[in-house]
Amino acid sequence: MERMSASSAFTPLDFQLVLLRRMADHNPDLVEAARHELGASIAEMREANRRWQAMTRSSRSRGAVSRYRSVLGAPESTVARQIGDLECEALLWPVPLWPTLRFEVLRAPNGAVWNEWLIRAPGAPGPALRNLDDLTPWSCTVDEAARAFAPARPMEGTAPTRWRLAFTAPDGAGQPRRCVAEFTWGLLQRLSFPDAG
Repeated sequence: MERMSASSAFTPLDFQLVLLRRMADHNPDLVEAARHELGASIAEMREANRRWQAMTRSSRSRGAVSRYRSVLGAPESTVARQIGDLECEALLWPVPLWPTLRFEVLRAPNGAVWNEWLIRAPGAPGPALRNLDDLTPWSCTVDEAARAFAPARPMEGTAPTRWRLAFTAPDGAGQPRRCVAEFTWGLLQRLSFPDAG
């Protein structure tokens, strides 16, 4: 990977490093392996994240959809999505690091962005989620866990780009257990167990 400078273009590879940087707190080993797969150094991952934060916080910052188009190019697909009573637009981009996932940006009719996260690619088979043993890091997305273990209760995330779901799922012995699943950019990172003493 070429060294980034302040004036160099922000690329899809840089964006994948941004996704990884936010996941490093929970799964440093997975992030390390993915970073090596991308051929990037720790310094390059940090620099990509620094530049991304500067882009999103700049007073001259373009809107979120324009920013994603400038970094990721034209969306692979754009589909109508119903959210409650409102119809919005879902823009999807491929993420080479996770071939069966897509980065989705949900845009409201007024142009505002409601959500930005990873989802399963249309037509790609999702994971079989039967019990807690199946909920391994990076194994599923928010909506897949919510469907598999309904009713799941959304909870406030611990930081931007993070989501949490509370639900009950069977453990390996088939006994129901309450847990909280934590997601970064929509991808499962870890489970915690509020009843654990």
